[in-house]
Amino acid sequence: THTHTHTHTHTHTLTCDLNIMNSWSPEALVRKSQEARNQAYCPYSKFRVGAAVLASNGTVFTGCNVENACYTAGLCAERTAICKAVSEGHTSFKAIAIASDLEDRFISPCGACRQFMREFGSQWDVYLSKSDGSYKLMTVEELLPCSFGPEDLRTGENCWQFKTVIQMKL
Repeated sequence: THTHTHTHTHTHTLTCDLNIMNSWSPEALVRKSQEARNQAYCPYSKFRVGAAVLASNGTVFTGCNVENACYTAGLCAERTAICKAVSEGHTSFKAIAIASDLEDRFISPCGACRQFMREFGSQWDVYLSKSDGSYKLMTVEELLPCSFGPEDLRTGENCWQFKTVIQMKL
């Protein structure tokens, strides 16, 4: 088994303002994530995060973090954007950009968001950005190596075994 471990690192600054719906660039996707960051609802942490996910058909969905007084009920920006896309019928993605107010390092998705992204494939791009718009390119696979995904849930006979285990626990 060959494991791809090389991390692609590109540092760029925002220089263009393309209409992502028709034509997109990493810089434009990062800009959309920065715009989404401005909508963050984070009265407790004050840590604003925005995300912009590019569906395979070119449609962009944005999301921000939404905190809750019951901390565990909050939602990260990446999951907000992906849920918006899925609720509109999109489950195939090319890329996602993530933005925060961090100046000295690239924002990285939490473990739950990495697994959430993995649900929709391991070979799509993730742009981790800094507040100045510079970014680092990785793939979902690089962020979550040796991951568990939909293909690991087998059908046929194993499906019967899985149902049996679930019923026994109920």
